[in-house]
Amino acid sequence: MKRALALSLLLAVACGGDRREVATDTAATSGSRNKPVTIKGSDTMVILGQRFAEEYMKNKPGVVIQVNGGGSGTGIAALINGTVDLAQSSRPMKEGEKGDVEKNRNARLNETPVALDALAVFVHSGNPVQSLTIDQLASIYTGKVTNWSQVGGASAPIVLYGRENSSGTYEYFKEHVLGKADFAPRTQTLQGTAAVINAVSRDKNGIGYGGIAYAQGVRPIGVKKDAASPAVLPTEENVANGTYPIARHLYFYWISTARPELEQFVQWATSPEGQRLVENVGYFPLSDAPKTATQ
Repeated sequence: MKRALALSLLLAVACGGDRREVATDTAATSGSRNKPVTIKGSDTMVILGQRFAEEYMKNKPGVVIQVNGGGSGTGIAALINGTVDLAQSSRPMKEGEKGDVEKNRNARLNETPVALDALAVFVHSGNPVQSLTIDQLASIYTGKVTNWSQVGGASAPIVLYGRENSSGTYEYFKEHVLGKADFAPRTQTLQGTAAVINAVSRDKNGIGYGGIAYAQGVRPIGVKKDAASPAVLPTEENVANGTYPIARHLYFYWISTARPELEQFVQWATSPEGQRLVENVGYFPLSDAPKTATQ
């Protein structure tokens, strides 16, 4: 995969914190008198949003785009209360949230998928475990399984790393892997996938989860739908053919009365040029979606 660019962006985000505002030199020097287009939300998507903004502003010097992380829930809340132009989310918005946006903003809500992601499960590079079933992952993260020897590994305690509850990745994993059960209290919740990756890379007994674009210095394992199914790695091919069981879309949410420059930006993100950038960052283009895409 094309990881070099993703890694450089990952390090920049990790050093400054996933929630810091992203602003490029292009934006700072453009001299634009226009009000900035503001983007907030998914920490999984912050590196993608940053690259979208940087590349778009190179060709649109009169447009200024500012990108913040903070989690999908934070971005959605900001869209509801009108303090942001566009929310990035690594999970679909709930019906109640959609209703709140349209009621509070008095406008129709637009949902635009902009990329595909394999929600990967990461272990330390020295961990001998090669794959886990969805049920095993659920048992691990709910605290029923606490030692690697219970799932084919060495006799050592499993150290759990996860995301904070404002994260779309947290909610997606809880719904699609844990069956909406609660995470074990000993799960160490961290701000952003970069922090999860960093923790697992330093902990030989650690396990974490997050967007595939962050997979540096750790090993993504295969995931099985059940004990009788083959292990499937989180690759572009396996997302495209629909065999990876926890693939998902990454979304832009924005309202129908948004400024023209925002609508143009969203259209560009889904264009062939924007989708090539998706691949460069380390996610997968929309053209890879199987006929019955996972959500």
